[in-house]
Amino acid sequence: MVKDVSKENAEQIAVAYMKKKKNTERIEIAMIEQNHEDWVVRGTCPIDMEGHPWAEKFEVTIDTKGRIKDTHSSLL
Repeated sequence: MVKDVSKENAEQIAVAYMKKKKNTERIEIAMIEQNHEDWVVRGTCPIDMEGHPWAEKFEVTIDTKGRIKDTHSSLL
């Protein structure tokens, strides 16, 4: 079981990471689940593609120490 990182901490880590990576303040979390010992945070964020607004979905995997193990993102 995850001992060091709570569900709330995992959400905070993922939001901070995505805000910095995508240079946006609007991050919407859709789901947070535990997968073995890791937390998986899924959500969406707006992006600008050549002047056109799009939505992008993302998934951030966070380990028991609060480190980001993996990220995936794709357009909706």
